[in-house]
Amino acid sequence: SKMTVKAVKMPCTSANVYTKVPDGGWGWTVAFAFFVVEALTYGIIKSFGVFFNDLMESFDETNSRISWIISICVFVQTFTAPLSTVLSNRFGHRLVVMAGGLLVSAGMVVASFARSVVHMYVTIGIVSGLGYCLSFLPTVTILSQYFDKRRSLVTAVASTGECFAVFSFAPAITALKEQIGWRYSMLSVGLLQLGITACGSLLRPIVIREQEEVKAQPPEESTETKYMLENEQTCTSIESIDSGVDITTSPSNVPGKTKAEPKSEEPKHHGQNPVDNSSTPPEPKTKLLDFSVMRDYSFICYAFFGLFATLGFFAPSLYIIPLSRSLGIGKDHSAYILSAMAIAEVFGRIFAGWLLNKKPIRKIYIELICVVLLSVALVAFPFASGFWGLMICSVYFGFMLGTVAGTHIPLLAEDDVVGIERMSSAAGVYVFIQSLAGLAGPPLAGVLVDTTKNYSSAFYSCAAGMVLGAVFLALVRPCKTGLCHQQQQQQQQQVEESTAGPPPELPDDFIDMDIGKAENSGKASDSV
Repeated sequence: SKMTVKAVKMPCTSANVYTKVPDGGWGWTVAFAFFVVEALTYGIIKSFGVFFNDLMESFDETNSRISWIISICVFVQTFTAPLSTVLSNRFGHRLVVMAGGLLVSAGMVVASFARSVVHMYVTIGIVSGLGYCLSFLPTVTILSQYFDKRRSLVTAVASTGECFAVFSFAPAITALKEQIGWRYSMLSVGLLQLGITACGSLLRPIVIREQEEVKAQPPEESTETKYMLENEQTCTSIESIDSGVDITTSPSNVPGKTKAEPKSEEPKHHGQNPVDNSSTPPEPKTKLLDFSVMRDYSFICYAFFGLFATLGFFAPSLYIIPLSRSLGIGKDHSAYILSAMAIAEVFGRIFAGWLLNKKPIRKIYIELICVVLLSVALVAFPFASGFWGLMICSVYFGFMLGTVAGTHIPLLAEDDVVGIERMSSAAGVYVFIQSLAGLAGPPLAGVLVDTTKNYSSAFYSCAAGMVLGAVFLALVRPCKTGLCHQQQQQQQQQVEESTAGPPPELPDDFIDMDIGKAENSGKASDSV
């Protein structure tokens, strides 16, 4: 365990030390880094739809098989989330994000030379997907550690990076393809993603000293010291009647082989405890991944919400351009629709961050309302006709998507879910559970499109998943405060009662001896 503690502390040589959560400071630099990482990760994933038609024509593949590229990428990104948590706790967030940036760039660059869709499954799906995971999750985790009161607002604003990326990348890549082709355009995107490595170098760890000192203040007394102090008090009270033998020296009264020097050892004991406790707080950090959150019913419901809601996160961004083309809208106007969706998502994220920053508001309920409205937006797409109808649906969907996508992971830090102390492990497990939906979502939508020959079926499947997610999200708060929580408390009490031994009982011999001596002295005085 000592070796693990040293490994965790090594990246902290240039850590920022604060007496409390700064709500600013170097956190603003971390927020900027998160903005750029969002743009170069999720922004690229959501803009990948501009390559769909080119890949279908170049590789002569169906829509569903091309969809597997992003599907595998999202699956690997979310499935390896626990690995990202373990590596971040072991080597620090900075090194992990920098390594992730190299993987993202390498996968995209090699994919530009692919000769079949299977090659892209490996390069973009596996290599870049792993890089996305190592880049995104540690960045949002350390950003949450730099902020407390402003956490929701700052995270929401910083997460708009992907929206600005979609707004700018979709038209830019479309124009670039006409000049140099889709392969060199993809190569340029891969080189641009090297910026993730530079952002990773800005993620300086944070250390809160005051929290450690508070934990170190109440020194724990050993059982032996408690016995000696209680025996001293007993001796003092009874020796006032009869100055007999010092009972604390009796080996039967003190557990173990304690010597009768409690007064001289007591100051050393209290003086050493703060030093010992100051070295003990890092011990919980040695647990590289904590799956104890799976015993929390509220987290389980929240994880199922993320599982089903993920179905509606990526597919609309991937199929909005093919849907617009099927309605007879040109390439340029289709790109404008995707850009408008991205702009609306920016405002949605900022609005959600501002709203969740209000103290009297229960954040989990605001999230639930946004998810329900997002489901309505998904259902509205099949009824859109023409450019402006699709534009209105895209703007509405983008705004509601921003309110949910920018807050669902930071909400793990709220007490209604798991809290900030367990957010790092909870985020890894939460994103890991999302991996199933990330794998099945886009291909499922692609199969429905190929079967029905209608892109509306893809949006219906996304809406169905979002509705199921809303049901589980509605159960999070009741599970935290209702019957499930009471049952969990009863189970914890039973575990504590079984693990905690019986309360230490004072030996009876010294009490009997002193009482006996007191009675004998009383009889002797009466006889005299």
